[in-house]
Amino acid sequence: MLLTEENLLKLLHEYKSGKILESDIFNRLKNLSLNSVENFGFASIDHARELRQGFPEVVYAAGKTKEQLRTIFKSLYERSSGNLIATRADFEKYQFLLDAVPTAQFDEISKMIYVDRKKIERRTDKKILILSAGTSDMAVAEEARLTAYLWGNYVESAYDCGVAGIHRLFAHLKEIETANVIIVVAGMEGALASVVGGLTDKPIIAVPTSIGYGAAFNGVAALLAMLNSCAAGVSVVNIDNGFGAGVIASKINKLCG
Repeated sequence: MLLTEENLLKLLHEYKSGKILESDIFNRLKNLSLNSVENFGFASIDHARELRQGFPEVVYAAGKTKEQLRTIFKSLYERSSGNLIATRADFEKYQFLLDAVPTAQFDEISKMIYVDRKKIERRTDKKILILSAGTSDMAVAEEARLTAYLWGNYVESAYDCGVAGIHRLFAHLKEIETANVIIVVAGMEGALASVVGGLTDKPIIAVPTSIGYGAAFNGVAALLAMLNSCAAGVSVVNIDNGFGAGVIASKINKLCG
């Protein structure tokens, strides 16, 4: 039996209706807990994470062999019921695991392998908005967008609206006003986060990217600019961490209304 919310509720209903004894349910719950971690030697998979956090364990594909990734992703697919994500993947790894997880999909821009299998009602009145400064920031922005979507959110995006042409941002004021949470993705000098932060009372999650010339220091310049933002309500995740931004935006969004 999988350690899922549905299965736990089923056990409780059976106990409540007298179909199973107290000792029975205790042993079943104990076994579910003991069997929640699966060890392959090169990886220990936390199958209880979906129950604790609402989403199965996410796989960071970079640095893993295609064999390791397939083994992990197949196990998660078989022992969970929610959507699945592997970040920083490539098409070769995706093709290699398709025979094990035939419903997996690959997004070329964000480099994410994912399974979208959970039926979710995404409320349009609880919107996450993704803004990117430049087209070159799209890979990170798409990682944030797809993550937030798979976490069950309604997501809109507007790309290439950075401060070099500020009128491009102002064309999206309506989307900014109606969003619950806003993710701002920018490289170079990272100024877009402060500008957006000054336009709205909504929480801003700033994502610095490694886009830029030499003195951008692979995103350090944008990171420091965002950390030193004079706009209130701007928080910052790590360089190029679109996934992290998508997750925290989802958690904030679920608390709003």
